[in-house]
Amino acid sequence: MPVLSRFYGIIIRMYFQQAEHNPPHIHAIYGEDMAAVDIHTGEVLEGHLPPKALAMVREWAALHRTELLHMWETQEFKPLSPLE
Repeated sequence: MPVLSRFYGIIIRMYFQQAEHNPPHIHAIYGEDMAAVDIHTGEVLEGHLPPKALAMVREWAALHRTELLHMWETQEFKPLSPLE
């Protein structure tokens, strides 16, 4: 699963499998917590993150939404700038 970005102890990854094609989402890992987050809505699809970490993931995903959706469609992964 490629690492797209790292910031404030959060690791953002994306991977693609036929069985979990939709909705487009990212995986955010923070310590021992992990969540799958919908790229369009910021909704947690599975898992859990502490509120502050989830807010940062949502902000980061909103900033990179176009790039994330392009990667989801093409499977051409590339690193994205961290949240600053």
